[in-house]
Amino acid sequence: MSLTSPRNLDIIRATYEGTSADNGRNLLAALADDAQWTEAAGFPYAGTYIGPAAIVKNVFERLATEWDGYRADVHHYHDAGDTVVAEGFYHGTYRATGKSFTASFAHIYTLRDGKILKFVQIVDSAKVIEAMQA
Repeated sequence: MSLTSPRNLDIIRATYEGTSADNGRNLLAALADDAQWTEAAGFPYAGTYIGPAAIVKNVFERLATEWDGYRADVHHYHDAGDTVVAEGFYHGTYRATGKSFTASFAHIYTLRDGKILKFVQIVDSAKVIEAMQA
């Protein structure tokens, strides 16, 4: 285990465990300028986005405007030094349909020098898509 692992775990925890505003601020502060953020194939926002501006625009702005109460509740963290995995459930209600969902996820983060270099999402996309369909 690397000497930076407790800090890396703390950095990731700080992006989930506060208020929505605090989580967002902490995430932006932790993202490297060239961070690679990959939303899973089959997920509504699928793709790889590079850099904080692209990540916010293509993922978080859409989540904020298309969903009510969208959140990621982490049930377990797995600390592997420069890799941290957050495992839990998404919840939310799609505004256009009024349908709610719960879907399991795993988020895999790669960090170096206190910055998130890479994020990979694994998710039960079918549950999310079901909520989006009229």
